[in-house]
Amino acid sequence: MSLAEKLTRNNIRDLVPYASARRSMSGGRIWLNANESPYANEYQLDCSVLNRYPDFQPASLIQAYADYAQVEKEQVLASRGADEAIELLIRTFCEDDDQILICPPTYGMYAISAQTCNIGVKKVPLNSDFTLDLPAIEAAKDKVKVVFICSPNNPTGSLVAPQQLKAVLDIFKGQAIVAVDEAYIEYAIETSVASWLNEYDNLAVMRTMSKAFGLAGIRCGYTLANADIIQAMSKVIPPYPISWPVAQIAVQALSANEPDSGLVRMQQQLQQTMVQKQRIVEALEKLEYVYEQVPSASNFIMFRTEKKKALFETLVEAGILIRDYSSQIMLDNSLRISVGSEAETDALLSVLNEFKG
Repeated sequence: MSLAEKLTRNNIRDLVPYASARRSMSGGRIWLNANESPYANEYQLDCSVLNRYPDFQPASLIQAYADYAQVEKEQVLASRGADEAIELLIRTFCEDDDQILICPPTYGMYAISAQTCNIGVKKVPLNSDFTLDLPAIEAAKDKVKVVFICSPNNPTGSLVAPQQLKAVLDIFKGQAIVAVDEAYIEYAIETSVASWLNEYDNLAVMRTMSKAFGLAGIRCGYTLANADIIQAMSKVIPPYPISWPVAQIAVQALSANEPDSGLVRMQQQLQQTMVQKQRIVEALEKLEYVYEQVPSASNFIMFRTEKKKALFETLVEAGILIRDYSSQIMLDNSLRISVGSEAETDALLSVLNEFKG
């Protein structure tokens, strides 16, 4: 046994790391496996400040995101992607025999972040129609400190109904933080629960600039919550979580009131994505080997095919990478496609239409 093996914490020794799109797959010329935006934009950087540590929470960034999300600046915490926000919530509020609650199939980092902190994970699977199983959630509430709910959900793309989210908030009132992951909220902005912050003191909302904003490479995310939750999390987050380049780019992406502002550009590119998404949806509906397509409120589409292995391999051979989720609970024969550019969609549809299995 090596020294590292000897010293590694017991809960880490057998931990299986999250199989991210970059970690689990390589190669390919068309990446439709990570729900990224296909659009890369240019930004201006002031390098004269790079010899100094950045502000703990850059004021211009916090104000810009507060304005965008229509919350108070005291209700915003910026972090290195929403992934760091997940870990911060667990590290801030969970200890000893506390547990988190998740509703699979859902984003894998909730469970992995809890496991790295040696916190238990209660799993209450979604119903067959991907709605929340509220009676089962209430029955499992003992010792739960943080509940993670993703809407639109990754990897299914399904939405959680507002009345169900409110029911969960009520179930855990005075007991646990209910963290609603809105990583894909720009694709269904009318369903955001950020406006509920003043009504529910146990609500936290996680956001990211990795998806609709096309900024996966800068790792910038946010937690929206009441000031007392933000202040508690601020004690745990590292001293300089947002670098100067990240802050500068994010502020430009959040700029408004100009014809070529960041928000206008984001909305234009989002609409282009939705056009390509509809092309894929319509194509999948016509394919005889696809027997189900999950309605999606995001920039990706999950579908089922009994020929999933052959189709996946055919796409890889064509240089097109998608994700296979068939090993997850309730997702047998399921593949997920991220929506790309027009040219990428052309290439994808060409393979899908020619595939015979």
